[in-house]
Parts: sequence; structure tokens; C-alpha cells
Amino acid sequence: MQTPLSHWMKLGIVYFMAYPFAMSGEGDIESTTRRILEDPDFDCIEITRVNDPALRERLKGLIRQSGITMTYGAQPQLLRNQENVNSLDEGLRRRAIDRLKACVDEAYEMEAQGFAFLAGKYSPDSKERSYAALVESARELCGYAAAKGNMPINLEVFDDDVEKCSLIGTADYTARFAERISREFPNFGLMVDLSHVTQLHTGIDANIDPIAPYIRHAHIANAVLTPGAPAYGDQHPRFGFPNSVVDEDMLAAFLRKLFDIGYMGEGKRPIVSFEVKPWDGEDSECVIANTKRFLQSAWLRV
Repeated sequence: MQTPLSHWMKLGIVYFMAYPFAMSGEGDIESTTRRILEDPDFDCIEITRVNDPALRERLKGLIRQSGITMTYGAQPQLLRNQENVNSLDEGLRRRAIDRLKACVDEAYEMEAQGFAFLAGKYSPDSKERSYAALVESARELCGYAAAKGNMPINLEVFDDDVEKCSLIGTADYTARFAERISREFPNFGLMVDLSHVTQLHTGIDANIDPIAPYIRHAHIANAVLTPGAPAYGDQHPRFGFPNSVVDEDMLAAFLRKLFDIGYMGEGKRPIVSFEVKPWDGEDSECVIANTKRFLQSAWLRV
């Protein structure tokens, strides 16, 4: 593809993965966020909880000044607190929903233009009961968000047997769920991630085609699928990491698929964010630069 990336997409970055300390809501968030906001290659930044209300207000102003799109990822908050929105224990399910509602409040406070969460783990013998619990949680969350504004709510598709072992992983099950919720809540959609596609074992077509009508957000990421190897599982290592599976041809195929299903197209410019994490002392800025170079090279193959 010779046309610039920016013609077809808003290139984004999952900030809290590139700077993992930020998942705690503490640390040097302001200066590292500025690095993204000042980088003209980025049109979108994905943030998570910021504990300090005064810092949230400053960041909101900086984001507004930069002209960048900001979305909010609640996934770290559920994972860090080991909360499950499809728990069969009603008390635990309610705790997870309350967490997500607080995140929705913060996302609106910061003028986010999208919100993401994830389903919890499941056991095969309780899959249908977990599905019913997730339906109730998603309906409550989408209704809560819709009552406050028009912010899109996206459920991220994960693996179902590697690390997250998420209820929402396998494509046919994911499509069933997305059809059920989006029928009632037009603000609901799905987020897909290339690294999670690789962990679902059946390839890009099999994992994207069945859910194509519901995809509202896309991530570019890498994975290591060799058990016992460094960064095995859902760790989002940089591209070119030892034993990793996403090469330039695979990324190009994923981007072509996003065109094929109509996610990307003339005049659309949807968000396509990369999600990479420094591993074992690696430098965030170098990992980010690596990813931009990798994406540009893959783009020439699209």
C-alpha cells in the first residue's frame, strides 16, 4: 500500500501497556502521556485509571489541546483486582460491575470517545451460566453508559485456553453474544486484537469473519506461543521478540482483512492501535519506535 497509513486509520497506542507502571494509576503519568500527545504519528491514545483527580483534569486539557482521540481501557482494573463480570457468585459479579461503572464515570469525566472491558474466566461445565451472567452485566453496563452519553462500549475478544481463558474468545460464541447485546444497545461493539487471534489457533479469517459486523476497535500486537519461552501467552512483546509469531506478512494479512470486512475504507479512518509492552528492562520509547517501523514495513505489503 502506497497511500499513507493516516489516510486509512487513526493510529493509536495503548498507553498503559507501553508504560506498564500506569496500570496502577500512579507514577510519572503526565510526562509519559505528553510524549504520546506530542508525537504527530499518533491520532489516538488509550488510557486507564488515573488516581489523582487534579492530574485527570490536567490530562484532559492536554488531550484536548493535542487534538488526539482518547479512549479508556478498563481491562487493567478488572485484571489487577481479579474481578470477573461473569462470575456465578452474585456478590463478586456486582463488585466487578461497580468497578466498571466507576471507570465509565472517569471515562466520561475525561471526555473519552470509547470504553473497553473484558469478560472473565469460565469453566467449561458452567459456560452457559457464565454466558447468562455476562449478558446481565453487559446490559447493565451499556445501559449505565448510555444514560450518561453516547460513549461506545467495546468488549475485547481474548484467548479461551492460553492465559486469559476468557468466556469471549471463540468466534461463534463471541458472535452470538455480540448479536444479543448490540440488538438492544447500539453503543455496544467488539474490540479485536491480532495477538489474541493468534492465541485462538484457527487463523485470521476464522476468527474475524463471524464477528465482522460487530467490530468497533482493533489492536495490532504480537505474541509468543512457545510454552516456557519468555513472554509466553498474552504479554504483548515487541515485534521481532524471540519466538514471537506475528511477522510482517501476518500483520499485512490482518490489515487486509480489516479492509475486506469494511472496518477500514475510504473516508472511515477508524482506530487501529498497537499494543506492545517492554519486556524485562526494555525501553518504552525504543519499543514504540520499533513498532512504528514494523507497521510501516508491513503496510507496504498490504
